[in-house]
Amino acid sequence: MEKKILLNRGIITGTLTLLIRKMEIIGPILIILLLLMSLDYISGMLAARKEGLEHPDNKKYGWNSKKGILGIYKKIGYVFTVLVAMSVDYIIYRYTQGIGLEYETKTFFGELVSVWFSLNEILSILENVGRMGVTLPDFLMNVLSELKKGINNKK
Repeated sequence: MEKKILLNRGIITGTLTLLIRKMEIIGPILIILLLLMSLDYISGMLAARKEGLEHPDNKKYGWNSKKGILGIYKKIGYVFTVLVAMSVDYIIYRYTQGIGLEYETKTFFGELVSVWFSLNEILSILENVGRMGVTLPDFLMNVLSELKKGINNKK
């Protein structure tokens, strides 16, 4: 069983490494996005647990496996969307070269989508931390909201 898990991890790691290398994708923003997605999921579970402890008789609060699964599906959707955006970048870059046009960047859409999702995850983490009882500075929430709006308006 352990050998199978290690084999699967190796296959996934190798495949992702090959994709990143072949498509010349900017790695740091993807790593940041994956880290933020994990932190968001964990902070959401912790916030739900805290609310469940505070309201033990109310089923509206606490851990909910349906919400957890839907959250995982949403994160998988993020990954698919980023991969599609990167594919668009790759297609545009390769085929503009083929017809003699200059397209200077290789990662515009993939990077833009990754940054947008990263900002979304940061806002969600801060909301979850707020649900855990942490007082958040208004300026931080405002700056992040404005950044997200700015990216939305550039579409």
